Amino acid sequence: MQPSNYARPNYIQQSQMAMPPAARRGPAFAFRKGPIVPPQHAAAQQYSTANAQAQQRAEAERRDKMRRIAKNPTDKNIPEGVEDICIGDGAVRYRELREVERTLDATMMRKKLDVMDSKHHSRASRFGTMRIWVSNTVENQPWQSGGIDADTFDFESDTNATYRVKIQGRLLDEAGDEGLEDEEEDDKDADAMDEDGQETKPAAKPKPFSHYFTSIIIDFDRAKSLQPDNFTQIEWKKPDTPGGKEFSELEFERKGDENINITINLQRYQNPEVFRLSKPLAELLDTDEEDRAGVLMGIWEYARSQHLQQEDDERKFACDAKLKALFGGPDSFYFPNLPQLIKPHLTTLPPIQLQYTIRVDKDYISPAADSSIPASQPTVYDVQVALEDPMQPLFQDILRRPDSIQTLQEIQKIDEQLVLLMGAIGQAKAKHAFFTSMSKDPVAFFKRWLSSQKRDLEVLLGEATRGGGEDASGEEWRRGGADGVWGSEVAKESVALWLARQNIKTH
Repeated sequence: MQPSNYARPNYIQQSQMAMPPAARRGPAFAFRKGPIVPPQHAAAQQYSTANAQAQQRAEAERRDKMRRIAKNPTDKNIPEGVEDICIGDGAVRYRELREVERTLDATMMRKKLDVMDSKHHSRASRFGTMRIWVSNTVENQPWQSGGIDADTFDFESDTNATYRVKIQGRLLDEAGDEGLEDEEEDDKDADAMDEDGQETKPAAKPKPFSHYFTSIIIDFDRAKSLQPDNFTQIEWKKPDTPGGKEFSELEFERKGDENINITINLQRYQNPEVFRLSKPLAELLDTDEEDRAGVLMGIWEYARSQHLQQEDDERKFACDAKLKALFGGPDSFYFPNLPQLIKPHLTTLPPIQLQYTIRVDKDYISPAADSSIPASQPTVYDVQVALEDPMQPLFQDILRRPDSIQTLQEIQKIDEQLVLLMGAIGQAKAKHAFFTSMSKDPVAFFKRWLSSQKRDLEVLLGEATRGGGEDASGEEWRRGGADGVWGSEVAKESVALWLARQNIKTH
């Protein structure tokens, strides 16, 4: 609703006064519709250009770094023939250690894959019983005030009558915990959980009440306008960040002097999240609830059992009548696309709903002394909640150990040192072969060495005449006959091509 002093014509007149007289003159005056683009200043343009250049430089440095890493040597094997010239059995023992390392790496990788397979496919569903107590107390109700008739209509809207609702819960142990023991033995306040059954101390400290739920929503069965404090819903959600504060009881206080019905909605916490399956998918997997990994594995096993996997492409599966009804009629599907195909068939599980009536009357809060019903008798519910698999922490410790990153970094440093050491050993072996060959026949060695250097220089300078610049002084070039170099098919073809080229030049 607009205030009475709102004057839109004044605003239009002020806008017209701010415009040039030519624009205000005549009935042709009209506002021009369209987005207003602010001008970009020179400083902003320079900043954008500098930012883009900095990003380009960072990308170039990253690529250069990756290129240098890719060029680094990675060979950790000892060169062949080192054991023949090495004193002792160091080379043999190094090769044995390398073989042990390869065997150990393969065994560890196979065991990790087995653990991951057990983690995803051997997951047993475990459930426990969560006992929940719901009770309420009242303060400043009309029947609690002396000298005021409770049946008299209250014309004042600012009432001080309140009620306090307490929701408590604890997981019952396997031995059959019938109640909830008091955390402090010297506490004088009687708790609803302490009055229900016999107390037994569990061996391990149980998880708090809020651990088993992702959200708790309390809906009031009353219109917001009729609520004294304009509240019709109370909501709590589990924090996204780990380490949030958890609680074993939830309390709230509201104004009210009449009985009111509430619905407590408890959204269960499950890791991994379990979904409600659609009717076609539930009929295919023979279950109504399943997590995402279980659905993928179920469809995979069904397709394999029906021999729907294609031989030309193992990722492709043909669709039978059930899969066509599930996916909407395609003749085939690719397994990597399966998560998107099953997404419409997964819905969030409905919350657990607990009905409770907040009573503020005297008969419930403070009954007659001769009544056998105790005051404020709590309402007790037993609900099923999912429990954590005790093997999951062990799997997590095996797959992602806290010290694994540091260990891998140390192994990488040792591998880099081994690569450099193997390179040095290869150079030392080449030097050893060079000096050994020179010591046996220095004259022939230097001739061969100078000839080799000459051929390499001719190739580098582009002066090689016969591919490598050979001087045809070797024994294989002087040998004749069908078995010699000149009697080979390559030589005959080369001579024929050379003669044909000479004939073309002369003509």
